[in-house]
Amino acid sequence: MNNITNIATKDNSSKSATPMSKDAKIYVAGHRGMVGSAIVRELQRQGYNNLVLRTHAELDLTRQEPVEEFFELEKPEYVFMPAGKVGGIVANEKHIADFLYENMMMEMNVIHSAWKSGVKKLEFLGSSCIYPKFAPQPMPESCLLTSALEPTNEGYALAKISGLKYCEYLNRQYNMDYISVMPTNLYGPNDNYHPEHSHVLPALIRRFHEAKEAGAESVACWGDGSPLREFLYVDDLANLCVFLMNNYSGSETVNAGTGKELTIKALTELVAKVVGYEGEILWDTSRPNGTPRKLLDVSKATSLGWIYKTELEDGIKLSYSDFLTNPMRAER
Repeated sequence: MNNITNIATKDNSSKSATPMSKDAKIYVAGHRGMVGSAIVRELQRQGYNNLVLRTHAELDLTRQEPVEEFFELEKPEYVFMPAGKVGGIVANEKHIADFLYENMMMEMNVIHSAWKSGVKKLEFLGSSCIYPKFAPQPMPESCLLTSALEPTNEGYALAKISGLKYCEYLNRQYNMDYISVMPTNLYGPNDNYHPEHSHVLPALIRRFHEAKEAGAESVACWGDGSPLREFLYVDDLANLCVFLMNNYSGSETVNAGTGKELTIKALTELVAKVVGYEGEILWDTSRPNGTPRKLLDVSKATSLGWIYKTELEDGIKLSYSDFLTNPMRAER
């Protein structure tokens, strides 16, 4: 990635953002996922009820023709694009080609069809994993494409970078108002608790719950516990997403996080405490740690007037409650 130039953008930040009217027709792609469902909850909480929603069975976003037909038929005014194939280190390493292909197809089909059908504004959601493996900490939006990516999720990151850049290029070439948000590690209601395909926090919730139920004396965790991570409760992200749609116009992405970090070891101990597991925690150092540190610089979002609300321990309690009361999610 060292040979890729981070082209200076002709930002459209001179545009003043126009808030969505309460009766605006809004499409939320991937509304059954963790992020999409949170955005739907936030929109409805704020009085937006003219929502267009489609399940994967009703609309396969990886197929161009049905997506184009959907946009021509429904003609939404605004689009939130959180849909995507996601997973943790194991899933990304095992299915690197699938992560690149499926995410790239979904993004390009939705963004391109939105542009063709005259969507007023689109918000694309990526991930903090788009930033270089050894990016400056905390990571500012400007460090994108300045050095090599983390190899374990390179396919996913390349797809997300492409979606972000396509929005930027549409702004530059066609004077559109398409924005992007880069969240840190997310967790909360409707998370994926699959033992292999989930991210670290939901994986820990499931692992410690099952260990507690089985009376296991110890639980083995990956790596040495030293990497530093930041976590944002998904309903806080959704609040930011709606806030930005109403208050921000610009080609540069906006980081979404708390500005706070902790080690994986500290996170693991906190999850065990919330779940009520009292056995020993072992560390398998033959397993990869991943990126050593991932903290977002959230000063841009803060300067716009937004700040997160949910502290980590409170959010983990809410997530564990969701795990216990949502058996379909627990079985994924």
